[in-house]
Amino acid sequence: METEITLQIILVKPTKDVDFGLQKGSGNDYETIQKQRSDGQDLFFKFPVKIKGEKKDLLPKFSGHFVQGPANNKFIYIDIGTYAGQTNTAWSRRLKIPLSGITWKDIDKLISSPSHILETIVPGTGRDGGPNCATVKPFAGWHLK
Repeated sequence: METEITLQIILVKPTKDVDFGLQKGSGNDYETIQKQRSDGQDLFFKFPVKIKGEKKDLLPKFSGHFVQGPANNKFIYIDIGTYAGQTNTAWSRRLKIPLSGITWKDIDKLISSPSHILETIVPGTGRDGGPNCATVKPFAGWHLK
């Protein structure tokens, strides 16, 4: 089985005057899309991911242009500052958002109600006052909306 679902990431109050964008592709062969310059208000990123596998598999398998990482540890990158193509900034970071916790039950709900999406809300500013980076911790997970 292969299907596509929609995910949404909300970055809460990210660092002002910094560019944030969704990474499409991986390694040196990527582009930053949905680029937004923060004014301190929440930023939203909405995108599709592919689901592969069978329900007999413990968890769904994720793929697509936005999915990164090894088979057992998939995630989404938000590019920040120079990684998002911004030239007039001191920030060069990436925010790693795990795809963990999404179950077949969640997928079934999305398929039966296509207007729904899975959403996660993560802090946009780190403890140092700069853009949040590395793997989101603690990660609240994905929720049906």
